[in-house]
Amino acid sequence: MDFRTLIPALALTVAATLTTGAVSAAEPMSADQFDAYTRGKTLFYAQNGTAYGAERYMDGRKVIWSFLDGDCKYGEWYETGGQICFVYEDRLDPQCWTFREGPGGLIARFEDNPQSTELYEAQDTGNQMQCKGPQVGV
Repeated sequence: MDFRTLIPALALTVAATLTTGAVSAAEPMSADQFDAYTRGKTLFYAQNGTAYGAERYMDGRKVIWSFLDGDCKYGEWYETGGQICFVYEDRLDPQCWTFREGPGGLIARFEDNPQSTELYEAQDTGNQMQCKGPQVGV
């Protein structure tokens, strides 16, 4: 994947999402809605116009996350209290988000707190994420 072409797409998606004003009116997605939207996709996320990371959503609510550095973390998600929570192999404390569908794709707000991290779906590339192989040493 060429990230030089991804960045302009991220900027356009974020700009379109920010100018609509209707984003906050959407109801948070339920687990069934989130699963139907994401399953089988690799979604790229941006924050403030900058690439943030990508997540591959698989059957059985399994995921693979990367900050686009080639280091991938395997995990799973579940719904609790109206939020979608993720746990990963290296971090078992849940990371909970609300997801809403905006005009440009998903909008994710960490712990549904307006002052916390908010991510925007940049694009569904249909491609696999690049993950490095296991570390092999002496």
